[in-house]
Amino acid sequence: MEAVRDAGVVVTGAGGGIGAALARRFAGEGARVVVNDLDAGKAKAVAEEIGGIAVPGDASTVVDDARDALGGAVDVYCANAGVAFEDGGTGGPLDEKSWATAWDVNVMAHVRAAHGLLPGWLERGSGRFVSTVSAAGLLTMIGAPSYSVTKHGALAFAEWLSLTYRHRGLKVHAICPQGVRTDMLAATGTAGDLVLRPTAIAPEAVADALFRGIEEDRFLILPHPEVAGFYQARAGDPDRWLTSMNHIQQKWEETR
Repeated sequence: MEAVRDAGVVVTGAGGGIGAALARRFAGEGARVVVNDLDAGKAKAVAEEIGGIAVPGDASTVVDDARDALGGAVDVYCANAGVAFEDGGTGGPLDEKSWATAWDVNVMAHVRAAHGLLPGWLERGSGRFVSTVSAAGLLTMIGAPSYSVTKHGALAFAEWLSLTYRHRGLKVHAICPQGVRTDMLAATGTAGDLVLRPTAIAPEAVADALFRGIEEDRFLILPHPEVAGFYQARAGDPDRWLTSMNHIQQKWEETR
């Protein structure tokens, strides 16, 4: 694809799952890819597989090292690293430490990356920011309060970037899949079994959806097309949608 050929690309959380699929796809399209992950071994393995560059570490601090590794310029940044926690039962939200971690990884890592990249992108009039949001950012996921709230935040930040800077050459894409066959899905337990697993797709399908969105210059990327209908239903009749979701919540409680 001409839009990414020879581009310097950073993918965070790329040691497996969606991140690894994105890294492979960008490399296959001729991009120069920095593979970032907290797990240095996984980052190195994916980088060696695709002919990329491993830059392990915290996604919040990777921009400068990635820029150096790419020889001075980051053209595409994929803010893919994320964390999810189950609430541990039906008794209420999580502890503050888990909320702080979710906020830091799922939202503030995106903000910090954009802060480091925007000056260069705006100066030259081009750049591409890809946010792996999840359908939880458009809707809500039962049993995962901090994940749902912070993914709403990630979507809002991506929207703000797009509406603020698109006239200055910034391209922004928000990827919002439902279930994807990754370790994160496996960790969602019975809630994931009930809501996500029946329609779960492979990580490669998410990468395919992103590249279709790049070709069509679309902000919102929906690897599960049915999410558009759910989103419309939520906006059109919030109380009916909440009642429907509450029925799913009750079914989940019965399985615990």
